[in-house]
Amino acid sequence: MTPRGRKYLFRTLAVAVTAVALGGCISPIPTASGRYTAPIGGSPVISNETPYSSALRCLGRYTAQHPYRVAVGQIADYTGKNESDNSGRKLTQGAALMAMSALSKAGVPLVERFDTSVAEMELKYANNKLIGDEKQPGDFRKIMAGSIPGSDYYLVGGITELNFNIRSEGANADGGGTATNSVKGTLGGSMYVMNVGIDLRLVDTNTLEVVDVISYQKQIIGRQVSAGVFDFLGQQFFDASVGESALEPIQLAVRSVIERATLEMMSRLYHTPQTACGAALNTDADPLADRRPHTTQAMNEEKYNDTSRQEPYRWLGNNDSDAEPSLRGQLQ
Repeated sequence: MTPRGRKYLFRTLAVAVTAVALGGCISPIPTASGRYTAPIGGSPVISNETPYSSALRCLGRYTAQHPYRVAVGQIADYTGKNESDNSGRKLTQGAALMAMSALSKAGVPLVERFDTSVAEMELKYANNKLIGDEKQPGDFRKIMAGSIPGSDYYLVGGITELNFNIRSEGANADGGGTATNSVKGTLGGSMYVMNVGIDLRLVDTNTLEVVDVISYQKQIIGRQVSAGVFDFLGQQFFDASVGESALEPIQLAVRSVIERATLEMMSRLYHTPQTACGAALNTDADPLADRRPHTTQAMNEEKYNDTSRQEPYRWLGNNDSDAEPSLRGQLQ
């Protein structure tokens, strides 16, 4: 190898060693902690909140006074949207679990109907006298009639909308000197909007009568910004670019819509006073918080919304002129 070749080889090796050193320390032998390297990160675990979580907790003082037992059934993803690389679904398959968490935040008593596999296996073992009774050693667990409480209502539905790129806007600009060695720069940015929607229904377990229906949607925004500079520095050139992109979490949007729908349903079911928990809404200018439009845009959009749903925390009864008797008249 020529001296020039060795020179460039050593430079390459030096760059590679420096990159590995900056990337972290990996040992081929486990340390005393049992790891080859220390993982990056360390963000603490926090509660999974939405703008409506505080309002749901506010309902707890009303749900405790006259508890209804509620079960959650299937809340499936009906959009049929998959990732382009076939790595899975676009939307969460755990919407039912989100609804359970929302009901729990509101203090609503829950009975399990979503996954009863363990209870059914335990019942089978008890029926075969295979499970012992801890209170009476040597005896087996008795199957008592009526030991499982029933539900008063159950919640079912699905995620029914996922619309990409409802509207997008973008702008790009290039500039610089006309000479070959002049500084040149680029700047660009774009925004786009998509949305998700759900349809939920609350059903009376005893009569199978649908007592409430909710159809809500939420828009999601994404943005991207980029900038770059290109310049010649004598015999060398310089090319650098930076960028930033962000997308509102899609699954968090699904949770937000479910919590907003749960808040609406439970406020009607438990007859909470008007604006009882309105101050707990942790969102700016919630369009469902007041029936009166405050802006020209809101007045133009009012015709597209069910006015009976523009005033949350308000129940509809038999004597309410806005109520549909066949749908919500029995919530007394």
